[in-house]
Amino acid sequence: MTSGPVVVGADGSASSLAAVQTAAREARLRGAGLRVVHAFLWPAMHVPLGPSPLGPSEGGVRRMVDRLVAEAVEHARAAAPEVVVDHVVVTGEPLTVLEAQSRHAELVVVGSRGMGGFVGLLIGSTAVHLAAHGHCPVLVVREQQGGDGPVVLGVDGSAAGVAAVDFAFAEAELRGCELVALHAWTTWNAPLPAPQDASAPYANPPGALAGEEDRLLAEALAGHRERHPDVPVRHRLVHGGTREALIEASRSARLLVVGARGRGGFTGLLLGSVSQALLHHAHCPVAVVRAAGARP
Repeated sequence: MTSGPVVVGADGSASSLAAVQTAAREARLRGAGLRVVHAFLWPAMHVPLGPSPLGPSEGGVRRMVDRLVAEAVEHARAAAPEVVVDHVVVTGEPLTVLEAQSRHAELVVVGSRGMGGFVGLLIGSTAVHLAAHGHCPVLVVREQQGGDGPVVLGVDGSAAGVAAVDFAFAEAELRGCELVALHAWTTWNAPLPAPQDASAPYANPPGALAGEEDRLLAEALAGHRERHPDVPVRHRLVHGGTREALIEASRSARLLVVGARGRGGFTGLLLGSVSQALLHHAHCPVAVVRAAGARP
C-alpha cells in the first residue's frame, strides 16, 4: 500500500467522470484506496438544501449531490472493481477543498473542465489552481484519453524538475511502458558552452550547443535509470520550442509529466508558462509535479 489514497474531484460533469475512471485505474496501479471528493458550495451560500415545498419530495440540492457522488462511485467501481472506494462531501469551494485533500494524498486527479467552466475555455480554474498549489502530484484528465504510447517526460535540467523525473520513472514502471525523456532547446535558451580558445570567446565549434544540451539531459536522468532498471528509456533532443515539442509528443503519449516550474520561470510564480500551456493544449493526461519541499 502507498502512503495515502488517490483523491479525485467529482462534480457531475462528463470531465469529472472521466477523471474518476482514470483515478480508479491509478489507485489500482498503486495498490491504493480511492477517495471521491465533492466540494459542496451551496451551504456556504445559505442555499436551502432540502426539497422545495412546490417541488417533488425527492428534489433538493443535497439529494442532487448525493446522486452525483453515487454515480461517480459507481463509475470508479466499474473501472477498477478491486479498489476500495470511499467518498466524502465537504462544505467549501473546490479549490480550497481539493488543496486540503492533497496534503495527505498520493495523487489528486481532476477533470480538465468542470460544471462551472465557461464555454470556450480549454481548462478549468480548479485544475490550474491545484497544479500550482497542490501538495502532491496533480493529474489533469481530458474526456478524450491519450494513446497507448510511452510516458513522456519534459526535462529542462532544473533542480525544480527532479521530482518530476522521479515521478515519471515510477509511472512508467507501474505501467510497464517506455519512458521518453524529451528536452527541447533553442539557441536563445541554451547555456553557452565554454569556448575552445580563450582568445576567441564567442567561437564555438558547430554542434557545441547541442552537445551541451545532450549532456544536460543525460545528467538529469543520472541515477534514476539505476533505480528503475526495468524501465526502457529513450532520449529525445529537440531543437525547437519546448511547448510545441511537448504538445506534439503528447499526441501518442499515454501520460505527459512536467514540473510545475522550470529554469526559465520568474521568481514567485508557482506554475510556469510551459506547464500552463500543456494543461490547456496537451492531447493526453498531464501530471504536474511540484518540487520536493516547495511551499504552495
